[in-house]
Amino acid sequence: MHKTIQLTPDATRCSTCMLNSLCIPVGMPAGDIETLDQIVKERLRVSKGSFVYHQDDEGTALYGIRSGSVKTQLEDASGQVQVTGFLLPGEVVGIDGYLGARHMTHAIAMEDTELCVVPIQDVERITTMLPALSRQLRRLTSQEILRSQQLIMSLGVMRSEQRLAAFLLNLSQRLGALGYSPREFILRMSREEIGNHLGLTLETVSRLFSRFARDNLIRIRQREVQLLDMEMLHQLTGSDCE
Repeated sequence: MHKTIQLTPDATRCSTCMLNSLCIPVGMPAGDIETLDQIVKERLRVSKGSFVYHQDDEGTALYGIRSGSVKTQLEDASGQVQVTGFLLPGEVVGIDGYLGARHMTHAIAMEDTELCVVPIQDVERITTMLPALSRQLRRLTSQEILRSQQLIMSLGVMRSEQRLAAFLLNLSQRLGALGYSPREFILRMSREEIGNHLGLTLETVSRLFSRFARDNLIRIRQREVQLLDMEMLHQLTGSDCE
């Protein structure tokens, strides 16, 4: 279920939002962000389990996640589903609709979620005046492509334990950028959703979590996760621990 909130003049906008160092305004001059304020006129409140948009819907807006979290997933003609991503506050949903006129995925709230609505027609109108916004859209597009490439790499090359370790480290890095603890966090997605995203069965994901806990790499209680040995998790993925 959606609830549309019309923003009043004194409501928090891009220029005053604490997430503007992560969302669309990253690196934009203050004057440009104030121009962006003029086109962000409403927010959506989406209840847990509800769709932000459906696959094949016309792309009419970009959605900056102000609070909550969203998963994206593909669905084929037979009803088979592939979870393509999990997005957090400060990240932007709907780039696929901006690039291709129609959304290539479903977007579903994993918890009660609030999103800032950035109409695509208004974005296209003001990008000629704001070169910094054009750069930001290119950055977001590149991130979308990189996310797809990383998923393909994970599914095609990595062993199962590498996939889960990389997934946990990716979440850690993104939550750390939000100012949350990079070592202790709550998984908003189910183990079944993690398995679908990583190309693993529910049983394999559960077994790997138990193995990681037994090896003192993590501590886990239901959806609460604590990363105990970041260095070993990085070694598992074959990457360096910074």
